[in-house]
Amino acid sequence: MIGREAELGRLDRLLADLVGDTGGRTAVLDVSGEAGIGKSRLVHELCLRAARSGAAVLRGRATEYERHIPFQPFTDAFADLDPEVVESFPAAAEVAPVISGTPRRADRFGLHRATAALLTHAAASPLVVVVDDMHWADAASLELLDHLVRHPVRARVLLVVARRDRQSPAPLAATLTRGAGTGAVRRMVLGPLGERECVELVTPGLARDAVVRLFAASQGNPLYLLALLQAHREGASVSRLSTTGLGAVLLDELTPLTPAQRRLVDVAAVLGDHATPALLGPVTGREQADLAADLAELTRRDLLRTGQHGRIALRHPVLRSLVHDGTDPWLRTETHRLAAAELARVGAPLAERAHHAERSLSGWDPQTAAVLTEAAEQAAHTAPASCAHWLEVVLRRLPHTPEHAARRRKLMLRLARALGACGKLDRSRDLLHQVIAMPDPGDGTGSRASAVVLCAVMERHLGRYSEAVALLRRELHSDPPPSPADHVALGIELGSSAPHDTSYSTVRSEVARTLEVARSLGDETGVAGALAVAALGEAYEGETAAADSLARQAAALVDSLPDGDLNSLCEPLARLGWAEAFLDRFADAERHADRGLAIARRTGQLYLLPHLLLCKAHVRIQTCRLASAVELADEAEDVARGIGSDELLAFVLATKANALIDACPPGDPLPLATAEEAVAAAGVGVNWWASIAWCMLGHAALIAGDPARARDAVLRAGGPGLRRLQPSMRPLFLEILVTAAVADGDTEAVGEWARRARDEAERLDLPVQRASAMRSMAHVHLSLGDSRAAADLFAQAAEESARCGAAFWEAYSLLLGAPLPAADPDGPRRGQDAWRRAQRIAAAGDCRMLTGLAELVRPAVAEATDAPERRLAELTAREREIADLVAEGLTSPAIADRLCLSRRTVETHISRIYRKTGVSSRAALVGLMAGRAPGRPFSG
Repeated sequence: MIGREAELGRLDRLLADLVGDTGGRTAVLDVSGEAGIGKSRLVHELCLRAARSGAAVLRGRATEYERHIPFQPFTDAFADLDPEVVESFPAAAEVAPVISGTPRRADRFGLHRATAALLTHAAASPLVVVVDDMHWADAASLELLDHLVRHPVRARVLLVVARRDRQSPAPLAATLTRGAGTGAVRRMVLGPLGERECVELVTPGLARDAVVRLFAASQGNPLYLLALLQAHREGASVSRLSTTGLGAVLLDELTPLTPAQRRLVDVAAVLGDHATPALLGPVTGREQADLAADLAELTRRDLLRTGQHGRIALRHPVLRSLVHDGTDPWLRTETHRLAAAELARVGAPLAERAHHAERSLSGWDPQTAAVLTEAAEQAAHTAPASCAHWLEVVLRRLPHTPEHAARRRKLMLRLARALGACGKLDRSRDLLHQVIAMPDPGDGTGSRASAVVLCAVMERHLGRYSEAVALLRRELHSDPPPSPADHVALGIELGSSAPHDTSYSTVRSEVARTLEVARSLGDETGVAGALAVAALGEAYEGETAAADSLARQAAALVDSLPDGDLNSLCEPLARLGWAEAFLDRFADAERHADRGLAIARRTGQLYLLPHLLLCKAHVRIQTCRLASAVELADEAEDVARGIGSDELLAFVLATKANALIDACPPGDPLPLATAEEAVAAAGVGVNWWASIAWCMLGHAALIAGDPARARDAVLRAGGPGLRRLQPSMRPLFLEILVTAAVADGDTEAVGEWARRARDEAERLDLPVQRASAMRSMAHVHLSLGDSRAAADLFAQAAEESARCGAAFWEAYSLLLGAPLPAADPDGPRRGQDAWRRAQRIAAAGDCRMLTGLAELVRPAVAEATDAPERRLAELTAREREIADLVAEGLTSPAIADRLCLSRRTVETHISRIYRKTGVSSRAALVGLMAGRAPGRPFSG
């Protein structure tokens, strides 16, 4: 390793951290540079040093011509994993698509988490995982890498990514750049070697002037320099080499080969990582014994190298690319055809067969198309980009004739779903518009309605709600009208899309009509879907009674249906869960979200996972289970980023920000940063999700100590008259404005916003919203100096929150009221009890925001508890005696008689007692005396 001393030193430090298990360890090393600069050589040295230090090493690589084989570099790396490690891993079946390339109908984001868990399981001792040439990686591998960067494995694992910087696709560059910003990724950029190292150390024995000219021609690139040196040693003149391209220099090595040897090199270049002696024989038509001598000679010349598991490859990807592209196209096609046939004969994985089948397809071939279609179906859930690619290949070759029209329409629908799943929403929508424009086959398949519904979903994810609504309404009112079954599907989607654009009231009658049609058909799933959509629509608008009735009807029907009947109802299940969450029925909401999650994962409806995960996260925020709420939001973020919908991502990040506000300690910048990203994702939108994002920014800014920004964000979210604030949650959002006004000292605004919150809460009649309005009104009383009335309202807010299980708001209300004096004598003790209960809730729910608030108010609570003893300790012995008699209920004349004092003297003592204790009446003095701890004497 000449000229890389600095890089090797950094590698040694990384390995020392890995083996020593020190804190703050780098999770990912990004090694980048141009082709031939020495990335693979450096990574190889890293692997050797890691092995010497006792670390296990897994090494895989992506390849240029196999970019659509899902998870190829990771499958290649995991081939080195100890079989016992895989066998002992509880979720081995879940990671089969990554470990062995075996397709499985699975949640691809669950697959990412399972792969991270496998790495943790495998890292009983330090583990180095190398994925080389990642600029050629398939989309599924890049998505998996993105997960591992954003959620670093919590074990002694170093993931090394080697790539060509300028050829890296945008998603790969974005992943690694973002990881570098968070500290999860450390970058190492390899530049050209210096002239001194090359002239003095690489080329001893050659004339200096010749070496300098070779170095100048190589521009410090090690691969180019070594190729030039080899050619120079074989007799080429330096002057010619200085003007010859790298390709010509490398291909000169093939000149001495026999035709049979050259054919072997060509076949190895075409087959890539699939080249093994067992496959070379059938493809070349030669016997194994006959191949051995030529393989040995090519290996001796260092044209071919034997790698892991007996695979044969050209010594460098650049050489493979030159040979591959120089091979006769017909010969390449025939090589792939023979390879596909042999792989089918030995039962190779379908994705591997599909790669060769695709490259052997020169015209329409039903058998080859069947292989590609089957491979696409198997890849649909875990690698939708590969699925889309293979379907596009089939569609390009499918003849445009009437007999193939139905097949074309079906394949286009499948392709649209795959494009949507891998984040290519625009392409999916455009393709669906083509399907909708095609003549209806009239065969009762409902393909047109399916295309319209799916197109509306894509429009919705793109934030084009008006377009989605217009498309659905046009189809519902088309001539001839849709079938009753299609009417139900279209009507449910209309009810799902419209509230994002305007309000539920604009489609209330159409959803009611959809419900009637579903009931007339006896379609229980359609009835359940329409009821759930209607329930959420009414719940969002704050029509609590109607929403509650609809949600209970939907829940009763859903709960009576088996899971098999609910496969098409995942989205209505999500909407039912959200409706119940907005109605403060948290247990029901979580139960239905869990059922929807199980069905969505099993059936591959991954685009619905964020809605279900966020519903569950919302419930756990309200019920103060913050660690799991953050985990659910993280999973939803993974899916939203995979889908590629900015609209959905805005909602996900807003919910995540809400969870982080409560989960993080005061002063942590992460909640505000997440809320800012949510607002950025929402863009200039003014819909429901954009409004939520701005409200969460306001909440985060308030917690961060910026009340002015908090106020501005909520006002931006609400728009004129705050009409864009979600009606069923307005009191909570208004509470942000109240608290911001308190921080600014704007008592007029405090009263204005609090009274509006009270009015909104009375209309809603929901516990969490009533509790919020009570806290807002408590701030009004505090601004007027009436702390006891405020304390009573905070206590009532806590009781109201506890009634529906909203533990977070219960604890929050308790902490706000705990330091305040109450009207009854037992107030100080109750304040301390309230603080203790809130602190227990916060600790059990891992709610660091509440824990921080508890610590903040602890001194005030302690002061309120100790105040009676402290204030009474200032009294003289006679004053204490008189105060005790007042507490017993004696009048001044009775006290005078008891103590043989004049009435005037007693009144004088009582006046001094009032002044010293700060009370103004006998009743207040009695309350103060009763506030002492039982049996506790005066001290003084």
